[in-house]
Amino acid sequence: MRRRVRVLRVAVAVVAVAAAAGCGSSSSPSGGSPSSDGKTTRVTVGIIPIVDVAPLYLGQKQGFFDKRGIELKMELAQGGAAIVPGVVSGQFQFGFSNVTSLMIAQTKGVPIRSVVNGAASTGDTVTDISGVAVKKDSPVKSAKELAGRKVAVNTLRNIGDTTVREVVRKDGGDPSKVEFVEMPFDQMPAALDSEQVDAAWMGEPALTIARGQGARVVASPFAETDPDLTIATYFTSTRLLKENPGLVGKFTEAMAESLEYASAHPDEARRMLSSYTKIDGAVLKDLTLPTWPTEYDMASLEKLASLGEEDGIFDGKKPDLDALFS
Repeated sequence: MRRRVRVLRVAVAVVAVAAAAGCGSSSSPSGGSPSSDGKTTRVTVGIIPIVDVAPLYLGQKQGFFDKRGIELKMELAQGGAAIVPGVVSGQFQFGFSNVTSLMIAQTKGVPIRSVVNGAASTGDTVTDISGVAVKKDSPVKSAKELAGRKVAVNTLRNIGDTTVREVVRKDGGDPSKVEFVEMPFDQMPAALDSEQVDAAWMGEPALTIARGQGARVVASPFAETDPDLTIATYFTSTRLLKENPGLVGKFTEAMAESLEYASAHPDEARRMLSSYTKIDGAVLKDLTLPTWPTEYDMASLEKLASLGEEDGIFDGKKPDLDALFS
């Protein structure tokens, strides 16, 4: 296994760039370091309302961003593919996205850069943070039987369908025959129950909700693809990185501290979920949390890139992982 890019080193690097460039302070929404009179920088982060982003909210509550002069605002989206254009346009200063969406964007020339890790698989193929679920009485018993079936994913051409294809392939099925349907995670349990789809690839809390309705999990795409799979990261535009590396460095430091705190305090992270999701007590108690390492797992990112190439989602171009994740 090859791990790389300790986010705290990234933070130090961008702050050093800021110092070399002689960046001044600002309190404008577009970025800046806190000024000597205590003003803060308002920063908007585009996120998906899933368990993976709990450290961001927990870090806000713990004051990790405040002490670095960052006033956070979170805006919700359906998936990483919808967040990328918001970051590039300046609607968001930072965004949270699955790494496949970031790779696709980069191959299209979209000027973005990952700055800090977001979430990773638990590596547990029985109770990971995502799974492909079917109704209790479904004839589908294994991943290969998803071929020829209608499978829901939150967004098309992202880490969901990439890893679902991989588990179908590994189980001896034809991944090209899986029919993917796009819908929000929170609609998937009902869609599965009403047989609008044959199966649904779900993250938490949708997966636990579906299980509570009797659904069966037939595959754990993240853990089965790679037990150390880096799933998602926080990213920014290369423009903001160039114009205000000091802000990027402060966000990176605060987010790294948030990841470490969430990892050390899982019960607090679990309780934080009720602040931005509609999760009832029983689901909150039973759902699986991701792991929150502060490092990317580059070997898993390379594997995802290779799978994306094999499935043709990059339109013939190869993502530059060194440029995107370093």
